[in-house]
Amino acid sequence: MTTTLSSARTKSKQQPRLRYSLRWIGAGLAGSMLAGIASFYGGLPIAMTLAGAGVVSAGYALAIEPRRVQLNIHELRFPNLPVGLDGLTIGQLSDLHLGHRYSLSNAHQAIEQLRSAQPEIIVLTGDLVHRRSAISHLPEVLKRLQAPLGIYAVPGNHDYWEGMPYITTILRDHNVQLLLNRHRIIERNGARLLLAGVDDHWDGRPDLKLALGGATEHDFRLLLAHCPDIADEAAAAGFDVQLSGHTHGGHVRFPGLGPLCLPRHGWCYDMGHFRVGRMQLFVSRGVGGLPLRFGCPPEVSLFRLRRVVDETGDE
Repeated sequence: MTTTLSSARTKSKQQPRLRYSLRWIGAGLAGSMLAGIASFYGGLPIAMTLAGAGVVSAGYALAIEPRRVQLNIHELRFPNLPVGLDGLTIGQLSDLHLGHRYSLSNAHQAIEQLRSAQPEIIVLTGDLVHRRSAISHLPEVLKRLQAPLGIYAVPGNHDYWEGMPYITTILRDHNVQLLLNRHRIIERNGARLLLAGVDDHWDGRPDLKLALGGATEHDFRLLLAHCPDIADEAAAAGFDVQLSGHTHGGHVRFPGLGPLCLPRHGWCYDMGHFRVGRMQLFVSRGVGGLPLRFGCPPEVSLFRLRRVVDETGDE
């Protein structure tokens, strides 16, 4: 990976920041045409009905769903999970984006839900802040996190844009271990979990080989990566699980249309649970972000790892 890093970063900078769905563009054009035809032939009542429906939907997407933080519990099953790790619980907080509207109250709501679930490990998968001025709110959020086996974090692109040195200091002061192409071995009931984290794909220097650091192949491997599209490389590197964020689920989703838009390095895996080879990937919708959501409310996740005897274990 390190040998192609320079060319990959150059190619990345040539890509657009956001990719909008052609299905949504086509649906928007078709909807505008149908609304125009309906208004022409149906007169004012139909036009007012359509306008009213649009206002209600916009109000919901701007003022209601962005504040509806959900705690989602997932059971991930693996035939190769060591017996001592069976039942291990991991809480994931992603994309707090402190500085956006609702972000601070969402963060406290998510942490309250996570505290009630009492995970053994808590992971933060990047984009803790959205504005530099909001870094000052980070301590009041982090001080509420508790997990007996530790709290771990990786950076996101916004963390780099707003002030990674300040964020790094705050994480250290609150006993959050920042995994920049590094790993930690967590022991539980005589078994070992290799928990690794990579630098941000957008503005950092992610290096999976460095993150593994010559670790034994027998450890069960979990990767934290802000951007989900590193998943194919992670699966090839022998990881069993990857937890990511970054995409916010596309913010606006509708059956048949999928996500409205997705950010760079989040185009392949947009939301939820995926199988990438033998690895399982989960992409969080995140807690904060742009206060515009429809069909993908904010979420905080709790994962319970389970050992199964066959190769077809699913969520």
